[in-house]
Amino acid sequence: MPAASLQIRQSLPQGLWQDFVLQHPQGNIFHTPQMFQVYAAAKNHTPRLWAAQQDAQILALFLPVELSLYPGPARHFTTRAVVYGSALCQPDPQGYAALDELLRHYRRNASPAVLYTELRNLRQQTGQRSVLESNGFMYEDHLDYLVDLNRPPEEIFSQIGKRTQKNLRQEMKKNRVSIEELHRRDQIPEWYRVLKLTYQARSVPLADISLFYAAFDILAPLKMVRFTQALVNHTVAAVSVELLYKDRVFGWYGGTQREFSAYIPNEILTWNILKWGAENGYALYDFGGAGKPGEPYGVRDFKAKFGGQLVDFGRYVYKNHPVRLALSQTAYEFLRRWLYSARPGSSAPHPPQSSSPQSSAHEKEAA
Repeated sequence: MPAASLQIRQSLPQGLWQDFVLQHPQGNIFHTPQMFQVYAAAKNHTPRLWAAQQDAQILALFLPVELSLYPGPARHFTTRAVVYGSALCQPDPQGYAALDELLRHYRRNASPAVLYTELRNLRQQTGQRSVLESNGFMYEDHLDYLVDLNRPPEEIFSQIGKRTQKNLRQEMKKNRVSIEELHRRDQIPEWYRVLKLTYQARSVPLADISLFYAAFDILAPLKMVRFTQALVNHTVAAVSVELLYKDRVFGWYGGTQREFSAYIPNEILTWNILKWGAENGYALYDFGGAGKPGEPYGVRDFKAKFGGQLVDFGRYVYKNHPVRLALSQTAYEFLRRWLYSARPGSSAPHPPQSSSPQSSAHEKEAA
């Protein structure tokens, strides 16, 4: 393909963009213009569009979301870019060549504030791997659990761990936990409060509430998101939000209040979500990440109980500014030690990491 015939664009007609993602076999919700709009409306999130186009055909799509902990000058030491759902290109030599040119353009023209760029794969990226690695994107293992929903709920339940099955049956017979889907915007603050408690307990950064308002406002009318919560005595005990696209349910965020652990609200809520997905025609539930192989991770242990397939689609990381990234990590460690010595029990925000934290703001918590 002559290089001159390829256009690198930072805007696209929404219809063309939407059709490309919908028709592409690996297109997922994070590639959609609707998800781009959600991130654009969220505090501390700046989505960018990079596309390679020839004539009226999109050949490659790259959608980094810049995440900043602090504004102003500190932004240059606290900003990373995450490509949720990874890059997307036509699965042929023309598409791979277009992706190569697109990544070269991105590396030269990315925002100077971005310390590193991380691609989070939701499928195997075998065809793209050589293109990514030749552009400096280094592969890192990262696990996930996938549950096959294309079968009766009874069969899905039978694959859950025996002890979890027993606990679910006993607690559901007691009828002490009720499941509720959120239909009103004014329900989000209490839902978010429970989510925030979970992330604080694990010292994991959590997106601002504006992200969830945007998801509710933009995605809910299109049936592309589902907010749920488990209640014990009319008190929110566990929460979850799933993204819905094509035949997949994606576990986006979730959490629970530990004081209600005896009621196993998170297990009951998770089972309800799997059952709902199977009954509503979805083929797959994606648990949204399960940490790195060989490292202890309680969230992975929780997800493992539900009988899914353990996969390793991994992630790719490109260090846009390696020296500044190293300085940022060193400065953070100094600040964290100072905060802990000055205020015992306090929690500093996580710094940008060149490799993904064990849990992230996009890896569904299930504490």
